[in-house]
Amino acid sequence: MILSKTPLLVALALGTIPLPAAADRRMTLDEAIVLALENYEGITIERETLAAAEAGVTGAKGAYDPLLDLRGGWVSSRPPVNSTFLGAPEGENSPELDAVDAGAAVSKLLPTGGEVSVRATASRETTDGTFALLSPAYVTRVGVELRQPLLRDRAVDAARTGVSVASSDRDRASASVRREVEGSVAAVEAAYWRLSAVRLEVEVREEAVRLAEEQLSETRLRIEGGALPENEIAQPRAELERRNGELFASREAVSRAENTLKLFILGDTDVSRWSEGIVAVDDARTEVVPVDVTASMERALASRPELAVAEAEIERRRAESRFARDGVRPILDLVLSYDRFGLAGSRNPAGATIPGLPTEVPEDLEGGLGRSYATLGEGDFDDVRAGVVFQIPIGNRTARAVLTAAASAERRAQAELARLRKLVLSEVLDAAAAIDTAGQRIAVSLAAREAAQVQLSSERERYAVGLSTNFLVLTRQNDLSSARLDEIEALIDYRNARTEMARATGSLLEQRGIDAGGW
Repeated sequence: MILSKTPLLVALALGTIPLPAAADRRMTLDEAIVLALENYEGITIERETLAAAEAGVTGAKGAYDPLLDLRGGWVSSRPPVNSTFLGAPEGENSPELDAVDAGAAVSKLLPTGGEVSVRATASRETTDGTFALLSPAYVTRVGVELRQPLLRDRAVDAARTGVSVASSDRDRASASVRREVEGSVAAVEAAYWRLSAVRLEVEVREEAVRLAEEQLSETRLRIEGGALPENEIAQPRAELERRNGELFASREAVSRAENTLKLFILGDTDVSRWSEGIVAVDDARTEVVPVDVTASMERALASRPELAVAEAEIERRRAESRFARDGVRPILDLVLSYDRFGLAGSRNPAGATIPGLPTEVPEDLEGGLGRSYATLGEGDFDDVRAGVVFQIPIGNRTARAVLTAAASAERRAQAELARLRKLVLSEVLDAAAAIDTAGQRIAVSLAAREAAQVQLSSERERYAVGLSTNFLVLTRQNDLSSARLDEIEALIDYRNARTEMARATGSLLEQRGIDAGGW
C-alpha cells in the first residue's frame, strides 16, 4: 500500500507551509549515512582495533620466521694439567692454547611443532703444546639438527596456538567493525527520521496556529458585527497562545534532533556546519510489505555480527583449550643431527718427536682455512646422532589447573553464544511485531486524518451559519492536528521498524548498498 495525499503535500500545494531558511542544508538519508561512515568516531575506533588485530596475526606468524645467530670470539687458555704427560714447553706447567672462532646458525620452527637448525663454525687455533700435531690448526664444522615432538607439541604448540588466537581476535575485531557500522547506520536512520518527524510536526503546529488565527479573526469580526458577545474572544485567543507554545516546543525539538544527527555525521572541526540547520528531504512514506518471520530468523542467525563476535571468541577459547589439553601430556621428542668436520694446518713447531708416532702432517691436511673447508666437503669426518628426550612432571598439577580453567572459559563462551542466539531471535520477533503494528497504524491514522478533515470542514460550515461554537471548531482543529501527528508518528515508526528488522537480521548494510567486505 502506498500512501498519498498527506497533510504535508496538501499544505505545500496551498502555500501555507514556509520553505526552509536559506541557511538550512537539505540532506538525503544516503548523504547522512555517507557522512557518518566518514566521521563517526565509534567506527574509527573499531577500525583501529581491527588494524591492531591484523598486526597481531602478522606478529603471531612471526614465530615461524628464521632466526639467524652469529657468534665470534677469542680465547687464550692455559689450564693446569694433572698428568705426567704435560705436553708443555720446557719449564712450563701447562701448554697454552689461543683460538679465534666464528660461527653462524639458522633455526626455524616447523608447522609440525618441530625445530630445524643449520649451523657452521670455523676456528684458528695455535698452541705451544708438544703433543699437538698442527699449529696453527684450522677447524671447520657444518651440521643440521632436527627436534620433532612426538607427544606434547606435536598436534599443537605455543606458536600455532598464538596464530589461532590472533586469527580469532582478528575475526572478532572484523565482526565488531561490522556491528559498529550497522549500529551506526541504524542510529543515523533513526536520528534522520526523528528529524523528519519533528520538522513535519512543526509544519502541523504552524498550520494549527494559522487555523487558530483565522478562527480568532472571524470571531473578532462577528463580535464587531454584534453577532457574538465580547467574552467569545477569550477562547480562540487562549487556544492560539496554547498552540504557539506547542509550536515553540516543536521548534526546539527540531534543534535537538538536528544536534543528535550532527553527532553522527559531522567532525569536530566542522564548526560552521554545526551552526547550519538540516532538512531531511527524503519522504517518510513507503510501501507496507509483509515480513517472512521464519526466513528473517534464519537470516539473522547466519548474518548477525554479534554472533560472529561470539563465535570468534569460542574459536579463541577452543584453541587455548587444545593447547592446555596438550600441555598435560608428557614430552617425547625425537632428536636427529648430522655434522661434518674439516681440519687443516701446519706442523706444530713446538711438537715433540716421539719414536713410533707420526711427526709429519698428512698431505691432505696440509694448508690453511680453505683446505679445512675442502676436507669438510670430502666428508671423511662426520658425526650422526639419533636420540629421544622424555620428560614428565610428577603430578603435573599446574598443567591440569590450566586445562580446567581453559575448558571452563570455552564452556562460558559457548553459553554466551547460545544466549545471544536467543536474544537475536527475540529481536527479530520484536521487529516483526513492530512492523506489523506500524503498518496497521498507518492505515488507521490515514483514515482517521481524512475523517478529521471532513469533520473540521463540516464543523466550520456549521459555524458559518451559526449552528456551531468556537469550542467545537477549535476541538475539531485539535482533532485534525492530533490525527496528522498520529499519521506522522506511524510513518516514522514504520520506517524505524524496517530499519530495526534489517539490523536484527544482519542485512542492513546489504540493503543500503554498503560493501560489507570493506569493513
